Amino acid sequence: MLRYVSAALVAGALVGTTAYSASGIRLQTVDGVLIDPFQTPSGTKAVVLTFVSVDCPISNRYAPELRRLYDRFASQGVLFRLIYPNPAESIDTIRRHLKEYGYRGQALRDPRHELVKIANATVTPEAAVYATSGQLVYRGRIDDRYVNPGLQRAQPTRRDLEDALSAMLAGKPVSHATVPAVGCFISDFLR
Repeated sequence: MLRYVSAALVAGALVGTTAYSASGIRLQTVDGVLIDPFQTPSGTKAVVLTFVSVDCPISNRYAPELRRLYDRFASQGVLFRLIYPNPAESIDTIRRHLKEYGYRGQALRDPRHELVKIANATVTPEAAVYATSGQLVYRGRIDDRYVNPGLQRAQPTRRDLEDALSAMLAGKPVSHATVPAVGCFISDFLR
């Protein structure tokens, strides 16, 4: 059974510091290819790593918003990668999940939580935005639709991930660089 949490983002990688430097990690795509999640094509301005899970209902409810953000920002040089940290989720399960929810962007498995540790991700869904320099510029929730695991707004009043991407692309500082995320504990996947 998955637990839900409002995550306090206090330890690990600090926003505004270089969170990775030639990370050396390789994660498997759904095509079975090992890639460095921070390697980007030329013209990339930011990398969004969104930690998701097949079985987390809160994570799944964000699929339409993640598609909307992809549609808005991918053409502006933002690279979107979905990170699946649950070791029990097979490539076939992830492929079905991607298709069922219409996700866009590249999907990577992180069963040993190598990227989880670098980004200090604690729940699904949770986003980490990196500049191509390696600087972590935002970590936290996608928006404030979930006040806590049992309380959901009809519509978000703040769109934190969108605001962070807009500021970054405009060359401005991100006003709220860390915002607690609400979702399913990633640590539960190792039990």
